[in-house]
Amino acid sequence: MHVRAYLRASTKDQDANRARDDLFRFAEERRLKIAASYVENESGASLKRPELFRLLADCHPGDVLLVEQVDRLSRLNAEDWEKLKAEIQARRVKVVALDLPTSWMMATADKDDIQSRILDAINGMMLDMLAAIARKDYEDRRRRQAQGIVAAQARGAYKGRREDEERNAGIVKMLEKGMSWNTIVAATGCSRSTLARLAKRSVGPSSS
Repeated sequence: MHVRAYLRASTKDQDANRARDDLFRFAEERRLKIAASYVENESGASLKRPELFRLLADCHPGDVLLVEQVDRLSRLNAEDWEKLKAEIQARRVKVVALDLPTSWMMATADKDDIQSRILDAINGMMLDMLAAIARKDYEDRRRRQAQGIVAAQARGAYKGRREDEERNAGIVKMLEKGMSWNTIVAATGCSRSTLARLAKRSVGPSSS
């Protein structure tokens, strides 16, 4: 059995490694060794998470996927959560989350078949419940943000997302050096609409 730690944060401004010490401490207390860590900055509401699926591809039956909280694994809608669960179950991977005490015994191998099946059933129900709560929290937060924007627009106070001035200044310099749009997009991750807007500040749009 291998333990594989999964660490996720939603944006590049957040530190996906923040929970690493807690995960390693949890494993050490149970005399387990974390074989590998998989770190990424992606939304938990999306299935487009290459490191998570690389972790699953690396797993053997009986391996443990260790996360700090269930919402690090999923803020998915019901359909996508079922797809992810099916992938986890097909690979016979055990999910252990620090915020889900019923899952902790899954990290130990000394269980008979009956006990293992009971734990799997209990853990599965709790995972479903926490994943649903995580999704609701995500949707509630998005709704409050949208309501806040509408209220700010009504007051004339909403100015949109704050510009990343340092990044955009760098993009303008890249444009002025004649770098292609495709190269700039690949290097910075900016959208082509943003690039078109910034090109107006430069000597003119570069060819793609």
